[in-house]
Amino acid sequence: MTTTSSSARVGNAFRTVPPRSFLITLGMAVALLVAAGFTLTTGDFAVPVGDVVTAVVGQAPPAAEFVVNTLRLPRLLVAILAGAGLGVAGAVMQSLSRNPLGSPDMIGFSMGAATGGIAAILLTASGTVGTSIGAVVGGFVTALVILLLVGRHGLNGYRLVLVGVGISTVLMAVNGYLLTRAILGDAQRAIAWQVGNLSGRNWEHVTLLAIAVAVLVPLVLAFNRRMSMLELGDDTATALGVGVLATRLVPLLASIGLVAAAISMAGPIPFVALAGPHLARRLTRHPGPNVLPAAMMGALLTVASDFAAQHALPVQLPVGIVTSVIGGVYLVALLIVQRRSRRA
Repeated sequence: MTTTSSSARVGNAFRTVPPRSFLITLGMAVALLVAAGFTLTTGDFAVPVGDVVTAVVGQAPPAAEFVVNTLRLPRLLVAILAGAGLGVAGAVMQSLSRNPLGSPDMIGFSMGAATGGIAAILLTASGTVGTSIGAVVGGFVTALVILLLVGRHGLNGYRLVLVGVGISTVLMAVNGYLLTRAILGDAQRAIAWQVGNLSGRNWEHVTLLAIAVAVLVPLVLAFNRRMSMLELGDDTATALGVGVLATRLVPLLASIGLVAAAISMAGPIPFVALAGPHLARRLTRHPGPNVLPAAMMGALLTVASDFAAQHALPVQLPVGIVTSVIGGVYLVALLIVQRRSRRA
């Protein structure tokens, strides 16, 4: 694929966005901007909006500049990028599997990336880059094992979810074994990372995650229309001139990369990849993967959850705990709605 053709496909993906989807995405972007404003201004050290703006350009008082540029802004950007990446990954996997439960959390890709990250932390005592490499390797190895087990024709059925759940269970046991064999300090660091935590994020995390998102999200957008056609069925998509194998393989690999990148920088933040695309599709009322709305919804969910994790209780919570509560409630509600629709 040439650079020109990739750019043309990304441009087509933007031009074919329905008006309602565009307005919903724009509304979520405004909501995300408001949530970001609250995140940067609220805390033990309140920073006025004007000081936030001047701090970004390096002209604020030293205290405000330290709080904004060192403590809050990197954490906010990691939340936005990780949430957007997870939202896109969930949209791709739900579209390709034609399964509402087809998210990285359910299929097992997230757990594989988490296992790789934990192994890197405990076995190599590595830093951010080493943890990132471990998460990426773990995610792709797990994806390869799952795809080999489901077979060529199992991607678009419940077989994928069932195999993924089984692999996730095995990997949870592996994670538990690694933690029990680790020294106390490393085990505490791994557990804090494993629950999905944005505390202590810095500009190194932002840079690495931004590179992954900037490369992989446009790649998924280039296949947005093809994935929509693929949802009509392989035979129909082939008749419309869509290469079925490439349309499955390239977005799938890109989504695995996004999951691994997000988990390596922020830990396994659960349910964002499941709930984000679902909520985006319900708001836009448009079939297909809805990549851009899913990305915006994923970012909004992560930022809002992190804000609640910091300020809802007297003590700060890891963001993964808040998203687990939200995602668990949403999953139960989704199952109830599907059950009622089947009865009707």
